[in-house]
Amino acid sequence: MKVILVDDERMMHLILSTMLLKLPEVELAGTFTDTKPAAAFLEEHPDVELAFVDLSMPGEGGMAFAARLAAAGSPVQIVFVTSHKEFALEAYDLSVLDYLVKPVSQERLARTVNRVLTQRRAAPARLSPLPEVQAPAGSGRVRLTMLGDVAVSSGAGRVKWTSRKCAELFAYLLLLRGKRAPRSRLVADIFGGMHKANAESYLNTTVYQLRKSLEPLGLREAIRSENDGYALELQAPVIDYLEFEQEAAALHTIEPPDIERAMRIEQLYTGELFGDKAYVWVIHETERYAELYASFVKRLAAALIASRDSAAASKLLLKLNKRNPLDESVIRQLMAVHELAGDKKGLNAVYTDYVRLLSRELGIKPSGDLIYLYDSLVRRISELK
Repeated sequence: MKVILVDDERMMHLILSTMLLKLPEVELAGTFTDTKPAAAFLEEHPDVELAFVDLSMPGEGGMAFAARLAAAGSPVQIVFVTSHKEFALEAYDLSVLDYLVKPVSQERLARTVNRVLTQRRAAPARLSPLPEVQAPAGSGRVRLTMLGDVAVSSGAGRVKWTSRKCAELFAYLLLLRGKRAPRSRLVADIFGGMHKANAESYLNTTVYQLRKSLEPLGLREAIRSENDGYALELQAPVIDYLEFEQEAAALHTIEPPDIERAMRIEQLYTGELFGDKAYVWVIHETERYAELYASFVKRLAAALIASRDSAAASKLLLKLNKRNPLDESVIRQLMAVHELAGDKKGLNAVYTDYVRLLSRELGIKPSGDLIYLYDSLVRRISELK
């Protein structure tokens, strides 16, 4: 995948270039200190898929540059890079892929790049249009699938979103759980960065589109106008992320009799909140649910290890390790799984791979506790043979 960097600080070119070169599927196609040559380069190289753009630059800033590319129909995806957290909500009006705050960590950068690579691999499936909803409204309970997606369905069919902003507005109102969102807040959070009059007009259009999208399922009136704002009002919907959160919280401890139930709960988490949409205004909630899932899986893995089910524990832990290879607590559990199976070779591989990762990415050594655990587990396997 080809990427470019647009930043007026050459030091950031060096830092981000070094980090990007560590990612095997990334090719750095160019670096630019202002937007004009970057735009010209993109016109000549339509195969560039991703641009890391500084928000604050002399002349044309990052937001204006991104808006110009969007207006021209450029397919390149934008990741804003900045030292200013407070601009995140304003910036996301342009449907950028992500928003990175300096200093950028290798892990955070890799997560952003992996999101693009995942989109690319899944492209054929995403290009297949959703079936038009033809069934009469009002049949069946409404189900909202927000983990890994933004989908609304019932016995009448599935909503086909009219636009990306239409789906984003639905997701925004959903998180408020029936509370009113003032128009001023929606303009700032979803349409910020645009001229006020244009943003107001765009919001009006998006509200109309959202109601039209929900109409085939009999949910047009679920978008309620109230005191110069809007609220989402649904009758007892099934919401996947709330279902997962409630079920996980209800299972305070996971004992052997609870494992089957816990495995079903784990399967409820089908991806990050709102999938790869990367709405900036939801970053904290996305990370909260991801942490909730990781904590639950670690508890479940511990119960599986205690029940000597090394295969099931390993499968779950490898999922977590793929999400965050630097999580030492997952490495500890993976090492315990291999010790349980008497697999000294596997134990050595997990430990040495982690040691190399720490050295390569962070320039540090493993903690003394991890070294001690590794020695203890190796000794235990050797004693049993």
